[in-house]
Amino acid sequence: MYGELRSTGKTRSCTRKARNNNGSIRSRPVIPEITRKNMSSYSEAVSTARDYYNSEDADNFYFHVWGGEDIHIGLYESPQEPIAEASRRTVETMAERVAGHLSAADAKLIDLGSGYGGAARLLAGRYGCQVLALNVSEAENARHRQMNRETGLAERIEVVDGNFEDIPDGNARFDVAWSQDAILHSGNRARVLSEIDRVLKPGGELVFTDPMQADDCPDGVLAPALARLHLPSLGSFAFYGDQARSLGWEEVGVVEMTGQLVAHYVRVAEELRARRSGLSELVSEAYVERMLKGLGNWIEAGRKGYLTWGIMHFCKPA
Repeated sequence: MYGELRSTGKTRSCTRKARNNNGSIRSRPVIPEITRKNMSSYSEAVSTARDYYNSEDADNFYFHVWGGEDIHIGLYESPQEPIAEASRRTVETMAERVAGHLSAADAKLIDLGSGYGGAARLLAGRYGCQVLALNVSEAENARHRQMNRETGLAERIEVVDGNFEDIPDGNARFDVAWSQDAILHSGNRARVLSEIDRVLKPGGELVFTDPMQADDCPDGVLAPALARLHLPSLGSFAFYGDQARSLGWEEVGVVEMTGQLVAHYVRVAEELRARRSGLSELVSEAYVERMLKGLGNWIEAGRKGYLTWGIMHFCKPA
């Protein structure tokens, strides 16, 4: 999510190859034709994110460098810890918070911005819950469905091409709503939370993370980071807290962990530099340059205290 986001109106044909974990080259999964049809309800910000994540460069970068299974900020126990291990620790930590709900018979969870489905597979496999995985990128969803089939979890996880500003499901359907580093891509975050409130059952819980601006962030200082996201601002702990109260939600817990945001971007930048020469068949040099520049902007903003990150946990009253 930290390469340059640019809305192009279409996605390039999928000609690059992707490598297996053993280094051999394989084709990306077959994905549906990617067009702008059925996008009338998408905000500009969501449409821009969709175009970006559907691109070959972004798909190959996040799958092969960022972590593949889990493409979100990790929780690091040491500076050189593998990205995948730290990212999985975030999933484990969040899962502990909602384990009670997910262990109930016939539990249902919605994962908003589900990426390649690492969290969905862990949760469905561990707790036996049904998961609706909603994600705007058809390219990511194709990989997600393939990995679900390979792990025998396709019957428990429904992967839906869609938009979390207009969730394609009925009222009071889910016991748990889950999201990792995705809501920042919305052009209307208040609407996303309102939609989550609509689809959550009474007594249901929301647990999520999001890269945010600090509550006291000076005006204009995040411009270099936000320009490539085509966003005027990010959410904040104060914003999400205010929105939760307006919806009548109860705060279960909020854990600020901004140091992990910086550690993660530093680690991704290190990994990208170390593997740069071997990525030429997967990711364009121009993309790599933009990504390194973008990561540098986010690292600097995090170190200056302009960005923040953490786990937020709320409950809808029964």
